[in-house]
Amino acid sequence: MNFINEKRQMLTLNAEPGTTLFTEDTVTRHNKEYRVWNPGQSKLAAGIVKGAEIPKLPEDATILYLGAAHGYTVSYISDIFPKAKIVGVEFAPLVTQQLILNMQNRKNVFPIMEDALHPKRYESTVRIADFIFQDIAQKNQTEIFLKNTDHLLKRGGIAMLAVKAKSIDVTAKSKAVFSQVRRELSDQITIVDTKQLGPFQRDHALFICRKE
Repeated sequence: MNFINEKRQMLTLNAEPGTTLFTEDTVTRHNKEYRVWNPGQSKLAAGIVKGAEIPKLPEDATILYLGAAHGYTVSYISDIFPKAKIVGVEFAPLVTQQLILNMQNRKNVFPIMEDALHPKRYESTVRIADFIFQDIAQKNQTEIFLKNTDHLLKRGGIAMLAVKAKSIDVTAKSKAVFSQVRRELSDQITIVDTKQLGPFQRDHALFICRKE
């Protein structure tokens, strides 16, 4: 079992036993080493704690992660789907360098330094994605999400958008921003569910979508 969701903590089977990437805690279950996944450091983990489900994917799935940063959440996805191809897109050069270093021993992770607003620039690496996760704190984060799901997500595929309300409009109430995002998304993709991510991630919501 690669993922354990317990009442008090979430665990992923460590793809690199004996090592940690982000000073995370480890525990042993049935003589196997698991990493503790902190929802305070991961929008996906926070969403799962709030009731979102990890999509059921084929073993050889292609996963596109937009806004990979240093690779914290990417590394846990790598644990859960060890045979998947995980493409991590990050825009900042220094952050991308650290992402590459952090993921160097995870052969199923492919870091790319690119602007996620232009999915055609990395379509040759992704080809078609079974699952897309986005965590980009920019004003146009909804536009980025829709461009990538339209261009790279397979029909029937699941995509999740972690929305940081204050990055879209610092003056508006989060509820109003989330309503705006919902309207923009529903014009192009099916919204399956929405999860508020507090108290783990303040002023954040996770939109779970499916491409019809």
